[in-house]
Amino acid sequence: MAAWTANDIPDQSGRTAVVTGANSGLGYVTARELARRGAHVVLACRSAERGVAAVDRLLREVPGADAEFRSLDLGDLASVRRFAAAYDSARLDLLINNAGVMALPYRRTADGFETQFGVNHLGHFALTGLLLPRLLETPDARVVTVSSGLHALADLDIGDLNSERKYRRWIAYARSKTANLVFVHELARRLALSGADTVAAAAHPGYASTNLTSAAPRMEGRKGAERFMELGNRFVAQSAAAGALPTLYAATAPGVRPDSFTGPGPLGFRGAPTRSWRAKWTRNDVAGERLWAASEGLTGVRYEGLKG
Repeated sequence: MAAWTANDIPDQSGRTAVVTGANSGLGYVTARELARRGAHVVLACRSAERGVAAVDRLLREVPGADAEFRSLDLGDLASVRRFAAAYDSARLDLLINNAGVMALPYRRTADGFETQFGVNHLGHFALTGLLLPRLLETPDARVVTVSSGLHALADLDIGDLNSERKYRRWIAYARSKTANLVFVHELARRLALSGADTVAAAAHPGYASTNLTSAAPRMEGRKGAERFMELGNRFVAQSAAAGALPTLYAATAPGVRPDSFTGPGPLGFRGAPTRSWRAKWTRNDVAGERLWAASEGLTGVRYEGLKG
């Protein structure tokens, strides 16, 4: 069977997609390829300057594409609420929870959450919940959340979700990526229980060349680490275009199952999209219920219309 590529994306005409963190890297490629296939794409980005520039670039690369920028800062729940309140499309076929941060020094979001957990999980939890009515109203909608193979480094610590007892940047990152998968597992369970046809799935890019890996070293002025990451991107990683394929597969390929996890194969670092290994703790129903309850409490967002 031939490897799945962007050429295999079905026609997306008449469909609407929201892609978070779409100004660069995997998010930009995801938005561009969905637009290339006819979708109306909303590039949801924190920086207006970079978001507008990304739309301009997309329109140059895909003349006639239907794309727009809208402001969204996942590290600020007020921004998430404004984005959802202003979302005026009659439908939402695809919500791509792509944006993320990695291995940052200890920081807090506008709402006081540890930044990696706050942006990577809580921001997307809130966004998905606030947009849920549109997803449920749109036949065969999908929510695709981008996790990482590095989730395997750490399970959740429900008693210390904000890493207040001890902060280790890579462990905090891994826990945020585990949270992504546990969220997808619990969301898929609740959608099924409610009889909804919305599919919640997850994907990861393997080792892809994006600016995500060098952002933290650059922020701290660690030139050696930044250079090391740049060399890895240049000589080891696959391209952002290849890294986005698992997300695009999960979003558009026929027959994608709820709670599936798509990544590059066969080893999880690079290659065509395929079913990906995941740690057993990401399918734990008790952990899913506890993370869900904690996320509702921290964000104040309730998933109206879903059975628990």
